[in-house]
Amino acid sequence: MSDVELVVVEDEQELAAVVGERLARAAREGGNVVLTGGKTPELAYEEAAKREGDWSKLDLWWGDERCVPPDHDESNYGMAKRALLDRLQRAPRGVHRIKGELGKEEAAAQYELELGDTRLELLLLGMGPDGHVASLFPNAPTLRQHERVLPAEAGMEPFIDRVTLSIPGLNSASEILFLIAGESKAEPVARAFAAEPSPEIPASLVRARDGRTVAILDRAAAAKLPA
Repeated sequence: MSDVELVVVEDEQELAAVVGERLARAAREGGNVVLTGGKTPELAYEEAAKREGDWSKLDLWWGDERCVPPDHDESNYGMAKRALLDRLQRAPRGVHRIKGELGKEEAAAQYELELGDTRLELLLLGMGPDGHVASLFPNAPTLRQHERVLPAEAGMEPFIDRVTLSIPGLNSASEILFLIAGESKAEPVARAFAAEPSPEIPASLVRARDGRTVAILDRAAAAKLPA
């Protein structure tokens, strides 16, 4: 477990507060931050907006997106807009959403060009109960691809085409921050952070190549980690 810093908090609310404060600090420092989707990140975005209203030094990116319009209920961008962007006093310097409505191939190609060689300072990731991260699913061919941005198919519901950063794309970030809550995540957490890396658990393959990887877990998600 030496390659990941593990931080265990009491519950999802405390997790959201800790991550919200880290995001607020990033907003004050500036740079490039990669957002993720999911219920726990949504709570963290709401907390971040309370803690810092000026995000004008920051560019926001996304680690993955569903191929839907930005106002769709399944849009990761749409969730972040409601939970974070609409609550800020000063908007981010740049908001770089993945245009999923173009279809996975075109959206991936455009995002690859837009991302270019941008240095990513902070990258947020959740993890699914199957161990997937972003839209990289267990044993999927995308786990072996090296382009920074990839078209992808869904490995679980909702079965909607996706666009995702690749393993090398994720691992290029200076700081990778997992935020994981709930007892349904306990088994994959143990396999991701206390066992050998495996394509069966994509989260186990995600580690900052030249920086730090931190996993913030609530007690339920951490329950099966070794003492």
